[in-house]
Amino acid sequence: MNKVVLENGVQVPQLGLGVFQAEEGKETESAVMWALQAGYRHIDTAALYGNERSVGNAVKKSGIPREHIFLTSKVWNSDIRNQRVLQSFNHTLKSFQSDYIDLYLLHWPVVGKEYAWKLLERLYEEGKVRAIGVSNFQPHHLEEIMRIAHIKPMVNQIESHPLMNNQAVIDYCHQAGIAVGAWSPLGGPRINLLQHPLLQELAIKYGKTEAQIVLRWHIQRGLIVVPKSVHKERIESNSKIFDFTIEDGDMTLLQSMDMGFRVGPDPDHFDF
Repeated sequence: MNKVVLENGVQVPQLGLGVFQAEEGKETESAVMWALQAGYRHIDTAALYGNERSVGNAVKKSGIPREHIFLTSKVWNSDIRNQRVLQSFNHTLKSFQSDYIDLYLLHWPVVGKEYAWKLLERLYEEGKVRAIGVSNFQPHHLEEIMRIAHIKPMVNQIESHPLMNNQAVIDYCHQAGIAVGAWSPLGGPRINLLQHPLLQELAIKYGKTEAQIVLRWHIQRGLIVVPKSVHKERIESNSKIFDFTIEDGDMTLLQSMDMGFRVGPDPDHFDF
């Protein structure tokens, strides 16, 4: 499994399982177990998802030592606005049945993010989290944080897929020494991304699935990628992306698919 090394030296497995919209209980537990059995060592969740306890249960049941599994979670907007970051963190920690979290993120750039960031810095300095970062932050949001920060965000998790590659934000982050994670890396259910003729053509060329082509494209862009699935065969298939390399010309073709088409909210215009 490839890893992305953060500025503080923490190594993040480049491929993770996302559990957004996975139901609490058996569905989430099974998905996480299947992922761990398939070699994943990174699970990405959030307070909003309501399934952190199931993630913790699956990790516990797996028998894999906790230190070999990278757990990411995020504090939700209402807790950022209402200065309940520490309470939210402690709830997540209890749900994970762990005494630390590997990566903890502010979920969206809402009012109160600066104060919330100072609390994340405190958690990091106390050794309760191994790395801290943000999600859905545009460059100007990052600059607002960095003006008051003692510790720079280590990760920014953003929407990225071939129809909205978000390359300008990725380039900004990489130049600033901030690692980037991609959510909705396969475009999500709103679009039939995997039916795109170019992806079908490249799947045939490389002897891979369309999803594997897209995930490999993300990997070669240096991103941390967390595709969501609750289906065993897809979870296993999504992990088989480290035994081939997409040629430079084909990487350029994949970049050219960009249409600026968001499947999620615009970080500059959202109301939740």
